[in-house]
Amino acid sequence: MIKYMMIVDDNEADHAIAQFAVDEVDADIQLYSAYDGQEALDLLDTMSPPPDLIFLDISMPGMSGHEFLAEYAKRKNLCAVVVMLTSSDQPTDKSRCMQYTFVRDYLLKPLDGAYLNELIKAL
Repeated sequence: MIKYMMIVDDNEADHAIAQFAVDEVDADIQLYSAYDGQEALDLLDTMSPPPDLIFLDISMPGMSGHEFLAEYAKRKNLCAVVVMLTSSDQPTDKSRCMQYTFVRDYLLKPLDGAYLNELIKAL
């Protein structure tokens, strides 16, 4: 059962859309927010328990999604499944992200409740 999620995106509207989708599926799921990769890594260091699922954008100021994936892969405790949630439809971005075993899927924004519901059932 998924209880904790994180969204990593520099766009406040995407955080609101994700929160709406989460609330639509299960209002008991807690959604944490980070606005770039470094903030997400810092937040992961303080979270107990860690999130079950991370939605990650690619293009962000500061640490990008690609940089986050590289740093996250170095951790001994890979606690979460990562789903890329981005506006990039570039095949090179997708293949670069999907090389990581902990990346489950690559979605184009916005997050919708139907997809989230199916993902939660699959996990």
